[in-house]
Parts: sequence; structure tokens; C-alpha cells
Amino acid sequence: MVSRLRADLAQWHDAGARAGTTITERDGVSEISTAALVCLAILAGAFIGASLRRVLPSEHMSEQSRNIVNIAIGLIATLSAIVLGLLVASAKGAFDARNDEIKQSAARLVLLDRTLRQYGRETNDIRALLQELTQRRIDHTWDKAQPREHMRIVTEDATSSELIRERLWLLTPSNEAQRWLHARALTLTAEIEHGRWLLVEGDQSSIPRPFLVILASWIAVIFACLGLFAPRNPTVYGVLFICAVSVSTAVLMILEMDQPFEGFLQVPSTPLVSAVEEMRR
Repeated sequence: MVSRLRADLAQWHDAGARAGTTITERDGVSEISTAALVCLAILAGAFIGASLRRVLPSEHMSEQSRNIVNIAIGLIATLSAIVLGLLVASAKGAFDARNDEIKQSAARLVLLDRTLRQYGRETNDIRALLQELTQRRIDHTWDKAQPREHMRIVTEDATSSELIRERLWLLTPSNEAQRWLHARALTLTAEIEHGRWLLVEGDQSSIPRPFLVILASWIAVIFACLGLFAPRNPTVYGVLFICAVSVSTAVLMILEMDQPFEGFLQVPSTPLVSAVEEMRR
């Protein structure tokens, strides 16, 4: 019975792959490349400011001019700090939400497996398919060795869940306990599918690249003004470089948290791994 179900599942996978197999990559450049571009833009701003100092008339470098520029820099710096803080909070909130969804999904998978186990031996084939589905989700979501074939993975998950639900409908409860367990299994299956689609829909970047361009331009203007009035010595240049790297690192962390299943800062797969181990007991 299990082998026949696996054959049916393979046919569903092949059909889904032929219908919509495509390897999707995120639009634009990677997180590290984006952070490097931000760092270069900020340093370019400081370099332009230092270069303008050589060509501007002396009255433009007066104390009165410096005071006005400092006020303008303060205003832009305040706006940049607010926007950067909001981006960090938004990315952290999205990261925590994905982490909570993974934990809830793992809990529902374990509950579904235990419900099927209590139902009886006639659900062993469904439990085997549920284990395969969970393991495949772990491999596809956190496996760095393969490109993320987004459409195929979504199609496989959908068809696998539909096949499990079809097999649940074929069960014929013989007493009140099995009827309750059958209804509970169908409810958990629907909740698992709902949580999976939330993860799929939430696996898109919520930070528009033009927004980052505007933020980087603001910070570049700040560094241009700093380079315009800063003394020319290695200490100042070193501090400006460290500040540029710090800002670009903050942008990198925002982008990493905004994509919680990619890069070096990822939502842990431990809950789903533990769920698979629990199913195999």
C-alpha cells in the first residue's frame, strides 16, 4: 500500500514539475553585494566631499556655512536613523514571525502523526507519506547545496498535502473515537496547509530596493558633508571607513532577516527535525 501511494505521489510530482518547474532567484543582487554597494556609495560620498573642499571658494568653508551644514546634516541624520531603526524592527518582526510559524507547523505535524497513530494501523501509509513530506520540506528549504526551485517545491508540497487529505477521506471510522480522531486529523491537515501557504507567501522580500537606494543616498550626503569639513588625517579617514562599514553591516543584517531561509542568518530547522524524529518513534 505504501509503495502504491509513493508511486501516486511521484506521478503528482512529475506532473507538477512539467507544469511549472522553474528556478527562481530573487530579483536584483544578493544581500552581501547590496551591502557592499551601500558601503561604496557612502565612501564615494565622503570622497566627493573631500574633493569639493579643494575647489570651493574660501567663503563657502566659513564658520557660518559650517553651522548651517551641521544643522542640515543633523536633520538628514535624524531621518536616516528613524528609517534605519524602522527597517531593523520590521525585518526582526518578520524573522520572528517565520520562526514562530515553523514551530507551530512542527507542533501540528507531530499532533497529526500522533492522531493517526491513535486511529489505528490503517493509517501507517499516511503517516509514512507525512514523514516524507516533512523531510522533503526540510531538505528543500534549508539545503544550501541546491538552488531553490521555488515553483516546483510549492507544487510538490501542495500535491503531497492534497494526496494525504484524499487518503484521509478514504478512511471509514468504525466507532466514535475513530470518528473524532478522523475529524481532528482533517482539521490539523487544513491548519498545516494554511501555515505552509503563509510561509510561501511570506518568503518574499518586503523591503523594496528603491527604498534602500534612498536611504543610502541620504547617508552618502551625510558623509559628503563630513568629508567636506573633516581634517585630512588617517584617524578621520579610518573613522569614516568604520562608520561606512557599520552602516552597510546594518543593511546586511536587515536583508538577511528579511529572507529568513537564505544566507547565514536563517530560521533554525530544529523544530521540524525534532518533529520528524518524533514521527519515527
